[in-house]
Amino acid sequence: MINNYRNKIIFYLIGIMMFQSKFSNAQTDGMNIEHHIVYAEDGKYAAWPANHGIWTWGDEILIGFVQADYNEARRGLHTYDISTSRNKYARSLDGGISWKITDAFEIGQKGLGYDNYGITDEAIEPAEMLNPIKDFTDPGFLLTFLRHNNDDGPTHFYFSNNKGNSWEGAFIFPDLGITGIANRTDYIVDGKQSMTVFVTTAKSNRKEGRVALVRTIDGGLTWSLESWITPEHGGFDIMPSSLRLSDTELLTTIRTRTEDKLDLISSYRSTDNGKSWTRLADPAPYTGSAGSPPALVKLKDGRLALGYIYRSENGSRVHVRISDDNGNSWNDEITLRSGDGANRDVGYPKITQRADGKIVMVYYWNHALDLVEKPFRFIAATIFDPPKSN
Repeated sequence: MINNYRNKIIFYLIGIMMFQSKFSNAQTDGMNIEHHIVYAEDGKYAAWPANHGIWTWGDEILIGFVQADYNEARRGLHTYDISTSRNKYARSLDGGISWKITDAFEIGQKGLGYDNYGITDEAIEPAEMLNPIKDFTDPGFLLTFLRHNNDDGPTHFYFSNNKGNSWEGAFIFPDLGITGIANRTDYIVDGKQSMTVFVTTAKSNRKEGRVALVRTIDGGLTWSLESWITPEHGGFDIMPSSLRLSDTELLTTIRTRTEDKLDLISSYRSTDNGKSWTRLADPAPYTGSAGSPPALVKLKDGRLALGYIYRSENGSRVHVRISDDNGNSWNDEITLRSGDGANRDVGYPKITQRADGKIVMVYYWNHALDLVEKPFRFIAATIFDPPKSN
């Protein structure tokens, strides 16, 4: 056993040295990078902010995630007891420094869904929404989706009119004649009762996934499939993170896995308000073992920031890239976090910008490769100044 521990430590240290040699040129001068804890608890597993939404009002930030009991003996990548999983929300009133945790079930999210099995005995069935949502443009309005599996769904949704302090739902989200929809949260408010939603759908074999664009113009009572963004192929395209750049221009970044199992982030642009799409250069050509969903935000200075995680058993890393031309090209990868013993059970970031211009990226993390540290997964926030413009 001692030899096994020694070999593990040597393997970890070699991985760190390789990383430092290869990636030491990232420019972080003047970015004032800070790492904070959103939620961490002994014996608990916390993960997957990207499966939920992030919303910001100045220095107030709301983010969703999953909490469960930690179970190191569980087979597979994720060391948790899925039967205990529950959706949670973290709210910060100081720009991401400190956070208060709330249970989603207790504030109205009572539908059963994937990684939300801890509410099984009390869950309600999603119902059809009979009355339209009055005003998507209300500053307190939020919408979030919950899928029932990662492949063909189905999906239901909730909405809030008070910044997520309470939620209405669960409401059925239609499959729109598609093989199935297993959606996370990625939407753009277009008007009082009009909204664009980027959805992850099943392929013809009922496995994840393709990305499509759907819309409502009647407050969410009905939805229409407007376009397919990605073609069907032997890998998958899932978990978009998207922006509206103008009245007619949309940009989406997508978690992609090729048929050869190469994980990357792809990008597509529409110049006709989502009717057709053109693939751009990949913002992140390789995101490691199992890949990373993208986290995209438009900064106050007009640049775009794309956050993502490089996942590796030799030590995972947190990255950001900046675009000066609305996503046509991306600057060199900047490393925000590395070398602190994170295995590949990490990531799923969401990103936002607070009132003072600092960027806040929220994701899940661990120190499992460091035998001195506790192995539990936790929710982290990295806060940093945008890099200076070229």
